[in-house]
Amino acid sequence: MGTIYNTNKRRKAVFSCSIDHLMNPSDADLWLLNSCTVKNPAEDHFRNSIKKAQEQNKKVVVAGCVPQAQPRTDYLKELSIIGVQQIDRVVEVVDEAIKGHSVRLLGQKKEKGKRLGGARLDLPKIRKNPLIEIISINTGCLNACTYCKTKHARGDLASYSIEELVERARQSFQEGVCEIWLTSEDTGAYGRDIGTDLPSLLWELVKEIPEGAMLRLGMTNPPYILEHLEEMGRILQHPRVYSFLHVPVQSASDSVLMDMKREYCCADFRRVVDFLKERVPGITIATDIICGFPGETDEDFEQTMELVRQYRFPSLFINQFYLRPGTPAAKMEQVPAHVKKQRTKELSALFHTYKPYDHKIGERQRVLVTEESFDSQHYVAHNKFYEQVLVPKKPEFKGKMIEVDIYEAGKHYMKGQPVEDARVFTPSIAQPLQKGQVSGLPQVSLLDRLNMNISH
Repeated sequence: MGTIYNTNKRRKAVFSCSIDHLMNPSDADLWLLNSCTVKNPAEDHFRNSIKKAQEQNKKVVVAGCVPQAQPRTDYLKELSIIGVQQIDRVVEVVDEAIKGHSVRLLGQKKEKGKRLGGARLDLPKIRKNPLIEIISINTGCLNACTYCKTKHARGDLASYSIEELVERARQSFQEGVCEIWLTSEDTGAYGRDIGTDLPSLLWELVKEIPEGAMLRLGMTNPPYILEHLEEMGRILQHPRVYSFLHVPVQSASDSVLMDMKREYCCADFRRVVDFLKERVPGITIATDIICGFPGETDEDFEQTMELVRQYRFPSLFINQFYLRPGTPAAKMEQVPAHVKKQRTKELSALFHTYKPYDHKIGERQRVLVTEESFDSQHYVAHNKFYEQVLVPKKPEFKGKMIEVDIYEAGKHYMKGQPVEDARVFTPSIAQPLQKGQVSGLPQVSLLDRLNMNISH
């Protein structure tokens, strides 16, 4: 939880997706709840949070994809809503909700009749990790997948300009960031609506990356990356770009892919993976699979199992199919729940039969240290292939590029021993912001906001 303060009223709002647990939610006048519409459990949690707030007689403002896609849902009645393109007006909505008014900002932003990518990229924000900047390069997508509800909220593709994105990256590096993540519903589709493409953006961005800092690409669907394979192969070999790509296949059955309206066949996915593995030795390919999509037969599922056996993906996101009301897939003949569960279990078991990193024991690697491990016992670093390497938790390593010898490997990680007398390189060109300090507002920390009106 975190807090939004408006000093005109000295009232406090607690919001559900920030960084520091600075206050007890029960102390807040208002709860600002963000949401995700990808899966039923996420929406269930969102609905339960609203109920909990109302039971405590709190004012409630909701945001994110759920209210954007279905604002007339019964449990959202009379609640104030911040649309996915209206987050820059959060203080205005919170003020009105505290006064007892219901405000719903759901419209799309346009300029000269053209839909914009979303909220301004230069809005002040607090990074969860001061060393990592996450930049959304576009919103919406070009697909119409039959199982997806996100499209209902995010709409068609709308890309930020290359100039806006480069400027945001430049500002981030000036604030001490040493790693940038590019994200969107589909990074591969970037620029199709504004007359450019992903490789053009990436070549401009790498010009801004300081030595030792790194860029990580987000998820891209197979159809759009196919057009740029040669260029992407060159970009992913760049020393300041992680040799990593997340390409969801969802199923290896062409019949299932057709029912999903994924607009590619399994051979297209294989072509992407095979090409990149050849041109970018050692590349990490992550993928997603949905188990038990409507109409999936045993033969369909076996094709997916065989794909995993062949490629032994080191990073595999396995999802049991969840019916989302209002989607075309919800009207299809459903696979029985026990079959979906069994297939998910079988695929998970297959995934755990192989160890992707054992052969790397004994290697010497350069890694960028950016985070603390969940158990707080190590720092987390990543090598050129965005493989996780745990290193000793020494303050002098945080935010640094160091050399390590790999001495242990697990399913999802390696452990590295720093090389004695090796150079410890600092990629940041400026001192990183303190945790809680606001990006774009130098010297302003989260606690300092107690004495400022963030609506100005």
